[in-house]
Amino acid sequence: MIEVNELRKQFGQVTALDGLSFTAPEGQITGLLGPNGAGKTTCLRTIYGLLKADLGQALIDGVDASAEPLAARKKIGIFPDKFGLYERLTAREQVAYFAQLHGMNKVDAAVAVQQVFERLDMLAIADRRATGFSQGQRMKVALAQAIVHHPKHLILDEPSRGLDVMSTRILRDLLRELRQQGTSILFSSHVMQEVAALCDQVVVVAGGKVAAQGTPEELCELTGETALEEAFVKIIGTDEGIAA
Repeated sequence: MIEVNELRKQFGQVTALDGLSFTAPEGQITGLLGPNGAGKTTCLRTIYGLLKADLGQALIDGVDASAEPLAARKKIGIFPDKFGLYERLTAREQVAYFAQLHGMNKVDAAVAVQQVFERLDMLAIADRRATGFSQGQRMKVALAQAIVHHPKHLILDEPSRGLDVMSTRILRDLLRELRQQGTSILFSSHVMQEVAALCDQVVVVAGGKVAAQGTPEELCELTGETALEEAFVKIIGTDEGIAA
């Protein structure tokens, strides 16, 4: 389970996280929903150890991501909001490199890479260098890197950004499959349809803290709305930062 306990983070005069707390249980998809600047990416970066909170804890199966970052990272797969690829390496070489970073030997890594490429429909680009990859192709490589080592927890920051319709379908099917296998999945998104279709629970973040939490249906019931987007607008009190 991923646990966020009273996270606080300040950047100069800006409060990014203001006592943020929630849990992302195993076998569930938890969505972080909020306007731009709400603290979603700061929260995710704190969980996987890229940022250190001023106060509070981010725990991965009880392991403090700040105190024991390497131990925490071994348990998670990360799909960050910004990513770079090694332009001279092929997609296969890049994903194999990440598999070996997580402790796989070359033989096991090669098998795992082949399996994930088949699952993500990436065989056509497997042995191409990253130079010239489209945004969607780069997204697929980043996703393959995140799941090649079969992590128990998966953290994704706007994973469908830049993907075409078929790639988005593959991503959604994969997340549902991983959920059935007991993976704890935490992701942020601006796409209301994606959140409503995928999430077991939604954490609405505004001003660095939880504004509301529940299933999409519970949030609609809470606000008296029939659509998640309208419920979201009512919860945060503005339509700023919403993307269709």
